[in-house]
Amino acid sequence: MPTMPRTAATFSPPVMEARRWLEGIEFTDDWPLINVSQAAPVDAPPRPMLEAMANIVLTDPEAHLYGPVLGLPALRQQVAQTWCASYGGDIKSDNVAITSGCNQAYTGAIASLCAEGDEIILPAPYYFNHRMWHDMMGVNTVVLDSGENLIPDAADAAALITEKTRALVLVSPNNPGGVEYPAPTLRAFYELAKNKGLSLIIDETYRDFDSRTGAPHDLFQDADWGDTLIQLYSFSKAYRLTGHRVGAMTASIERLAEVEKFLDTTTICPNQIGQRAALWGMQNLDTWLAGERLEILDRRAAIEEGFPRLKGWNLLGCGAYFAYVEHPFDMDSDDLARKLVADAGVLVLPGTMFRPTRAQGGDGAAERQLRIAFANVDRAAISGLFGRLEGLNYPRR
Repeated sequence: MPTMPRTAATFSPPVMEARRWLEGIEFTDDWPLINVSQAAPVDAPPRPMLEAMANIVLTDPEAHLYGPVLGLPALRQQVAQTWCASYGGDIKSDNVAITSGCNQAYTGAIASLCAEGDEIILPAPYYFNHRMWHDMMGVNTVVLDSGENLIPDAADAAALITEKTRALVLVSPNNPGGVEYPAPTLRAFYELAKNKGLSLIIDETYRDFDSRTGAPHDLFQDADWGDTLIQLYSFSKAYRLTGHRVGAMTASIERLAEVEKFLDTTTICPNQIGQRAALWGMQNLDTWLAGERLEILDRRAAIEEGFPRLKGWNLLGCGAYFAYVEHPFDMDSDDLARKLVADAGVLVLPGTMFRPTRAQGGDGAAERQLRIAFANVDRAAISGLFGRLEGLNYPRR
């Protein structure tokens, strides 16, 4: 009997699945689609960066060749310097690897940590690509419920640790929940991982859009942080470089030596033009990025201000690019999400894509929840979104 291939062990890519719901449905200028399904910028990088990238293409021959597996040395150094300034602590360029997007940083980290049958503790609701990679690696996802406030508790995680546990995973600001984990929460998970000899992976893809000022944690200030902490980052959201696939991992030199094996057998090196663009952005776009952050924070405020219009709905979390909500209707969220495309012209992802369903042993929360990715909708579009949801006349629970 043939064995099942790795890819068959997991579900279809959720964003691609949701896009297929649009087939056969026509939208108009008077009734446009409101797409709040994907957490990715839809605009090109700012004009000065485009001009810098064009100059790189024309004048830098090495931008078209293979480069170091762990990334452009100048970009690794810039990340290390910026992180030292932002977080404190001692971070060297040798602690930084540049990857083909933050997804690859995560897959490389897990590949370097786990054998088949090992376990990763992952708070739910979770980022679906994390769960997909575990499935394809033969790694067991141990789901940690994050409670009504969507902030997981380290004490609850401690009860789930077994001899097969290899890492705890946190995403802050969170995808899909939007919440910003308090520094004491991150510290508690770090101390738990350290005491148990585990790794703590913190995905900070959305760090540039945190509403708080100052460092979100002080973990890098520990002299032995590299024994426990693996931090991930994405340049895609900060500089609109989604198509150029540039991310980063900050970890111990020993960890990166293992990750290098994974990277060398997948992409060989990160996108060379994207790396140079990211470096240029870090050196020249601080003011522009600060303005982008303020715009995202204003859209977050628009969500929070307008949400009371939706009677019977519950705003569970809101921040960075996301609002995570509970709907009041007497149907499961995957059915609701499909109906919203035709009935309301809204494309949104259901909670069934972010946590176990009842059929998978879940408690039913997935069927009551939706994720709204609001980074690409301005205040007017957010008001329009609420207007369409407000007008729904479905049976309620």
